[in-house]
Amino acid sequence: MIVYSVGELLRQWRQRRGLSQLDLAIAADVSARHVSLVETGKSRPSADMILRLAEHLHVPLRDRNRLLLAAGFAPRYAERPLDDSALSAALDSVRRVLQAHEPYPALVFDRRWNIVLTNRAVDPFLAQVAPDLLRPPVNLVRLGLDPRGFAPLVVNLADVRAVFRSRISRQLAAAPDAELTALYEELLMPEDPPGQRVDADVVIPMILRIGGRELRLFSTITTFGTPMDITIDEIAIESYYPADPESAAYFTTT
Repeated sequence: MIVYSVGELLRQWRQRRGLSQLDLAIAADVSARHVSLVETGKSRPSADMILRLAEHLHVPLRDRNRLLLAAGFAPRYAERPLDDSALSAALDSVRRVLQAHEPYPALVFDRRWNIVLTNRAVDPFLAQVAPDLLRPPVNLVRLGLDPRGFAPLVVNLADVRAVFRSRISRQLAAAPDAELTALYEELLMPEDPPGQRVDADVVIPMILRIGGRELRLFSTITTFGTPMDITIDEIAIESYYPADPESAAYFTTT
């Protein structure tokens, strides 16, 4: 296993963000020479300087801890289970969001797209899913694309796959992850051949065929602002909305 110094890791993050040393120096209000000295190991940065540079490089909290450890400092950010007492206020807020979104589906997933929580509106959609896909951790991407999951219900599967591909590609570009890369290679490669796509003016809906009816749904993503815990930093709430009156009626009358 290759062990990188903190300077090498910071250089990798800077290059990943497409910034020059001068760009980073200006953003962090330090000299370009100091950035150069840190990256080459000729200057040992303080913990505060590491976090200052990491903030402007938009480094995830998990990786900020790795930067600190590489420099010989203790990690700054805790990683606790979502049901830990210290996260009770955050968990309560998440549950309120999920409940308030009913009768429409909403769920919480982590950085590897494993489902953490759902509201009751999700349950009916899981009824026909193969039991092994519902063994924890339940992965949202696998659930959506596996022939034993939602895939047979999705009319515009190529569109949905393309959305997953785009979102995870951006995620990996922002912060590489070996397990997420493996998931991408398994389920999202190669790309689908050109074919019919849904014509949409604003957002591409997910179209599900259930009980002879077509449900058109679009979704929004909610994340926590300025989190200080790794778990909170890495979860997102995906809320689904009906894209037409017919789809809305399905949820309010069933």
